[in-house]
Amino acid sequence: MPNNKRKNRGNKNKEVTMTPSNEKDTPIQDYEDDDIEEMQEADLKKLIRTLRSSQKQILELQKSLMDKIENLSRENEILRRNQNETKQLVQQETGIVTEVKNSIDQMKNTIESLTNRMGEAEERISDLEDREQERIQSDQRKEEEIRHLKHIVGNLQDTIKKPNIRVLGVPEVMEREKGLEGLFSEILAENFPGLEKDREILVQEAHRTPNKHDQKRSSPRHVVIKLSTVKHKEKILKCAREKRQITLRGSPIRLTADFSSETLQARREWQDIAQVLRENNCQPRILYPAKLSFVNEGEIKTFHSKQKLKEFVATCPAQQKMLKDVLHTETQKHGHKYERR
Repeated sequence: MPNNKRKNRGNKNKEVTMTPSNEKDTPIQDYEDDDIEEMQEADLKKLIRTLRSSQKQILELQKSLMDKIENLSRENEILRRNQNETKQLVQQETGIVTEVKNSIDQMKNTIESLTNRMGEAEERISDLEDREQERIQSDQRKEEEIRHLKHIVGNLQDTIKKPNIRVLGVPEVMEREKGLEGLFSEILAENFPGLEKDREILVQEAHRTPNKHDQKRSSPRHVVIKLSTVKHKEKILKCAREKRQITLRGSPIRLTADFSSETLQARREWQDIAQVLRENNCQPRILYPAKLSFVNEGEIKTFHSKQKLKEFVATCPAQQKMLKDVLHTETQKHGHKYERR
């Protein structure tokens, strides 16, 4: 029996000693107390080394796990901080977005208010423009009516003044002896002896114009002689044109028809054109009340307005060349006149 026990122990020892060459890869086996007692010393030492190696691995593994846990804790703390910062940033951005949204809403309200005000302003401007256009049209109608009324008044004045003769250059004190009617008879006797004997020529009225004498004015006031008929006036003026030089007691004077201020201005506007025509031997005349007449290629042409004259000149190269400068000057004068208005 002892021998059998030794054999069994020997067999058990052989089982214990069967360990791999690599100690790190040696698996940890479970041993019972009886087995440990039966182990030899070498096997125990080897087992202890194995246990110590396992313990060392366990400690290293524990340290590694602790390091990982610590790293995870730090990362978790960093994540927590980042999360808090992210929350704060999100809150800030949310606040900014809210402020921007409020600002946008305010801007929208402001723009809408401005748009409404602009719409109201445009309506007011449109109303003002309409009123201004109506005012302009009303002013144009009034100006047209005024021009028409002035034309009517001018025609009435010309009709009233048609039998009148205006005498220019008679000194102020000369009528004290004979009066203005006596001076007119003296003019007829001195210049037209045949007319002075014509008993049909009657002076209905004689006066100076303007009524009040201006002491600062160097030239004498005009004398207006109203005759009984237009025929006698035209007869006297025809004789004056033929004689050309009219005098009173040796001093030169002028006899002209008496016109309204409007007609007189219209006649003056023909003077520059008439002067050019006269220089070119076209025999110009300013007819009553303010018409231009001249000879063109042996035919007498008469024009009531400058516009009609321009239309005629445009079809006549000779007259166009002759009157080009003076008509251009007249156009510029009228342009400056409208600009001043």
